[in-house]
Amino acid sequence: MSVFPDRFAGQVAVVTGGASGLGLASAKRIVAEGGKVALWDVDPEALAAAKHGIGAAHVVALDVSDQPAVESAAVATFEAFGRIDVLVASAGITGATKPAHEFPIDSWLRVIDINLNGIFYCARAVVPYMLRHGYGRIVNVASVAGKEGNPNASAYSASKAGVIGFTKSLGKELAGSGIIANALTPATFDSPILNQLPKSQVEYMRSRIPMGRLGEVEESAAMVCFMASEECSFTTAATFDTSGGRTTF
Repeated sequence: MSVFPDRFAGQVAVVTGGASGLGLASAKRIVAEGGKVALWDVDPEALAAAKHGIGAAHVVALDVSDQPAVESAAVATFEAFGRIDVLVASAGITGATKPAHEFPIDSWLRVIDINLNGIFYCARAVVPYMLRHGYGRIVNVASVAGKEGNPNASAYSASKAGVIGFTKSLGKELAGSGIIANALTPATFDSPILNQLPKSQVEYMRSRIPMGRLGEVEESAAMVCFMASEECSFTTAATFDTSGGRTTF
């Protein structure tokens, strides 16, 4: 897959969930394209490995559902670099695989707290620094489940629908500021998050993709990096699909 040298030269990107999966793949590409990356992730060991593996400039171990920790991470990142140009908010979990009437309350609350509240906390913390420079790109990772819903995944589907709605609101609020906010809505792709699901659920999601295969993380990372770049200049409050034909709206 082609890399565009210097596309992010002079820019600083915060990537949440940056120690694995789509977050790590996106961060790796941003670094390869000249940017500096701050990885925020809940797993300190994975963060250390990711920092060494891709040459990340800054790492913070945190849970994105911890609002004070997110605020502190934004302060620390800004103090380290003097700017924040890009936010890729990809931290997320799947939650339980149960019908809604049997869905565990604690799992519901945890999914909403990380997948939706965490997106809000990160944007709330980072946008003021972007406003100082009159420039920013925000990529919130949602899911096709937020458009169509997946059975036995009500919390995940609801949280990702919330991410889409939040991004539409945020993008319109910031449209005249130089800050662009969009959501990525991928179908299932090969990622460590699949380890949280039973194989039957993964196979169901594969069966919904007209191309007949799971996505590859690099395919979504390529879209993330376009969305995070200056090239994405006249689309905001929108969704970009990497769904193999599953969603066409």
